[in-house]
Amino acid sequence: MNRRLRMSLALLGIVALGALGACSDDDGDVAAPEGPHLTVTDTDAGEILVDHEGRTVYLFTEDSPGQSACVDEDCLSAWPILEGEFEAGEGVDADLLGTIERDDGMTQATYGDWPLYYFASDEGPGDIQGQGVNDVWFVLDPAGNAIEGDVAVEEDGNSGY
Repeated sequence: MNRRLRMSLALLGIVALGALGACSDDDGDVAAPEGPHLTVTDTDAGEILVDHEGRTVYLFTEDSPGQSACVDEDCLSAWPILEGEFEAGEGVDADLLGTIERDDGMTQATYGDWPLYYFASDEGPGDIQGQGVNDVWFVLDPAGNAIEGDVAVEEDGNSGY
């Protein structure tokens, strides 16, 4: 009888653990990363990638996957790189995130192997002033594609580069 009681208690323990897991307040959402991360936000251009502070990120179509063509001082002052490693936030495919080591030794974040940049003339979260600059700088959708359509962006007369 003692053996039967131990087996019953063990089975009861397993069932109780399963029930506790099912009653968890975790609703399936993944906790937002605490460090630098990319997330998706909705804009006039559609759903685009932004950093953890809401700043828009861009790709440069003159780049090659895994290689930055924005290397001179003029380009880098207008288009600062996303420096370091970023994690995936809501809506971002973690498999597309990566980094490259630039010729200047800095580590630049990538998405879908495309080096990522900010636009220096964007003043704050949600700004997309760099969209379409010189027909080579574009915001990215969550799949890592450039959004090349026309977007209503106020012009400030700055060519961007």
